[in-house]
Amino acid sequence: MQLSSTPRIEFLRGLVAEIAHNYGRGRTLVAVDGGAGTASFADDLATVFREARHTAFRASIGDFHSSRAVREASGDESPESYYREAFDYRTLRRVLIDPFRMAGSTGFQTSAFDERRDAPTQSRWLTAPADAVLIIDGVFLNRPELRDLWNFSILLEDPGVPADGLERYFAETDARAQASAIVDIGDPDAPRRIFTDSC
Repeated sequence: MQLSSTPRIEFLRGLVAEIAHNYGRGRTLVAVDGGAGTASFADDLATVFREARHTAFRASIGDFHSSRAVREASGDESPESYYREAFDYRTLRRVLIDPFRMAGSTGFQTSAFDERRDAPTQSRWLTAPADAVLIIDGVFLNRPELRDLWNFSILLEDPGVPADGLERYFAETDARAQASAIVDIGDPDAPRRIFTDSC
């Protein structure tokens, strides 16, 4: 499948080439971190990986929410409590990250919880070949307990959209320094790489 050449697709092809060059064998985990726009960016990135004949899987941190009871236990609905309680990282690791990294015939699940229904999902178990890419999108993906999981992490930034509710995350993690690549998606049709070093 050959995709139409657009500035967005060409940009993604460059990212795929970089990731495949550095992590072309085995199981590769890629995080697409940030606020709005992560899902569509990660979907398109997976499509470009498939165009380059790599097996690619998709998941979103939003499918690993904590239950409403856990999220509301403290009675605090602040951005701080959202950062602390919103997602079930233990389940994320148990049913997706760890089995995906094990390779072989071990099964993994790309979702575990439906936030809208406030109930676990009945997700099917998947398997993958020895060489495969898993792309996960969402917020807080470079927090301390997750940052070492990723082979490559992409931080999306949109200068026109305030980072409301993410202040604690950025203050605690220095997500820009943790990211393998920072991408300005102010114009989603023409994303551009941001380089923070002075070289």
